[in-house]
Amino acid sequence: MTQISKNSTQPAPSFGGWLRNARGKKSISAVAREAHISPAYLQKLESGEVRQPSPNHLFSLSEALGLDYGELMRLAGYIVPGDANSSSHRKQRNELTHALRSETLTQVEAYELEKYLLWYRELRAREDQK
Repeated sequence: MTQISKNSTQPAPSFGGWLRNARGKKSISAVAREAHISPAYLQKLESGEVRQPSPNHLFSLSEALGLDYGELMRLAGYIVPGDANSSSHRKQRNELTHALRSETLTQVEAYELEKYLLWYRELRAREDQK
């Protein structure tokens, strides 16, 4: 799990920002060519203009960038089977998750939410064991 600095006030990267960081110094054209997508589409993904990228395109990007496909799907907002965030007992749409997805969190906010969720999940696990 990535550690987030408590003192940072920078917002957590968006999916597009994360994808741009993963691309690194490779050109948009080179990555797009490897992923069999257009450079314009990759640019739209990185700028956040695409709300729900195609899983097929995400798979191609994961291959081109050497990224984990499941992680890329999760970052794009998809529910990934077997992921701790998509447990089978949560069939209804989680309104909080939806609301948070539409807001940009600072790194401090993301850190605090992560701490709370870890604490809460540990509490629930202990209660389930009783």
